[in-house]
Amino acid sequence: MDIQFPSFLQKGDKVVIVSPSSKIDQQFLKGAEKRLESWGLKVAMGKYAGSSSGRYAGTIRQRLQDLQDAMDDPEVKAILCSRGGYGAVHLIDKIDFTAFREHPKWLLGFSDITALHNLFQKNGYASLHSLMARHLTVEPEDDLCTNYLKDILFGNIPSYTCEKHKLNKQGAAQGVLHGGNMAVAYGLRGTPYDIPAEGTILFIEDVSERPHAIERMMYNLKLGGVLEKLSGLIIGQFTEYEEDCSLGKELYAALADLVKEYDYPVCFNFPVGHVTHNLPLINGAKVELMVGKKNVELKFIC
Repeated sequence: MDIQFPSFLQKGDKVVIVSPSSKIDQQFLKGAEKRLESWGLKVAMGKYAGSSSGRYAGTIRQRLQDLQDAMDDPEVKAILCSRGGYGAVHLIDKIDFTAFREHPKWLLGFSDITALHNLFQKNGYASLHSLMARHLTVEPEDDLCTNYLKDILFGNIPSYTCEKHKLNKQGAAQGVLHGGNMAVAYGLRGTPYDIPAEGTILFIEDVSERPHAIERMMYNLKLGGVLEKLSGLIIGQFTEYEEDCSLGKELYAALADLVKEYDYPVCFNFPVGHVTHNLPLINGAKVELMVGKKNVELKFIC
């Protein structure tokens, strides 16, 4: 399937902040609004963006209404998901793309928002795996990833270079970039919202998942025939877990053993995940991945 890029933004364009997953502190909504306005954008807040229903930012109906309204509004050019957490999976089989197809717009977010990225790519649209409201609030004006996000939104697509890692597998490949949070994507395996394997350069990251749980998910991809079909693999940040020695080796080393039989390039320690240095990635974009002796380069072919 050909993936369509929504139009890039211009000053004066409208952006909506919604909360399709877990509830969020109001100060982060205000901080994100202020930061986006400083870029010359008009910012609207979803009716239920600051709501609360248990752990969620409103009931399923309320969260769905906010996201659907933002997708249907012909004036909106981008939708910022305020945070992840859990809850987006409640919505993905209920969203209507009829009006969106007339006026496509960028979806922004990561973590639990991976479920929505998968949905958008299934419907043929690129989206932005990117930082969210808290980052826009607490990081300084010169924050690198914030400025990369701004650049992409306004049509200035960066290329990324990162440091080599001892476990990297060298090589070059082109493919379509797909990925996000490992556990969220794993939860959609075998559904219509699964990530396609053929021709994909897959990137993965996660937070608070024990190493053996990550390895188990990777074995699912291996035994399911996914890993062998990939064009490349980007292993990002796995954070906030206790190294419990259950694998007998570090997590990256265990993952390296799992993929050593494949002949495509593999990059470890890429800066994407639940970390401050979380590079925005265009899900659904054609990219070139070059894993070399000295560094790793990721270029978008737009």
